[in-house]
Amino acid sequence: MWVTIDPLGTVPLYLSVTKHLSAPGRKRAAVRATVISFFLLAAFLYFGEIILKVMRIDLLSFQIAGGIVLFLFALSMIFAKESPNSAPPDKGHDVAVFPLAMPSIATPGAMLSVVVLTNNNTHSLFQQTLTCGVMALVLMTTLVLMLLGDRILALIGHSGANILSRVMGLILSAVAVQMVYSAFKGELGPG
Repeated sequence: MWVTIDPLGTVPLYLSVTKHLSAPGRKRAAVRATVISFFLLAAFLYFGEIILKVMRIDLLSFQIAGGIVLFLFALSMIFAKESPNSAPPDKGHDVAVFPLAMPSIATPGAMLSVVVLTNNNTHSLFQQTLTCGVMALVLMTTLVLMLLGDRILALIGHSGANILSRVMGLILSAVAVQMVYSAFKGELGPG
């Protein structure tokens, strides 16, 4: 859960996409993104396997699609002129939904992980709920790190945040490639 949600990697993106908001607006965006991510991942945790079966989508196909989306997102982090999504958001665009909640916090890899970790055929509802609890703890850590984002930015500076964002984009692209590679080998998960 920690690797696929990536609380540390979310902070540079959070700082970048919320820099045009006031301090209370940034906090609201962090809380909103975390809540949206929780409900999205919880829905995949409990119903993802069922939905994919109904739609006749193989988990490996979902993994490949998720890897491609994640890779494209990672490229935008690496090659952004200043930092990812540095332009002010369009009026009516909620950065808490995109790109914070999805695909940054509730990554395709995280959605795949919760489906695989809670296989409906082998795990009871109680076990699935325990996994949901662990997921909630990782999301709370993500929220705390986002709320501490200004302090982290003061510590590492704008140049450090820019470098960190690109490094995290590179790591994210490697995770995406590993997801696709593993799917082609017939393995579920990032590696």
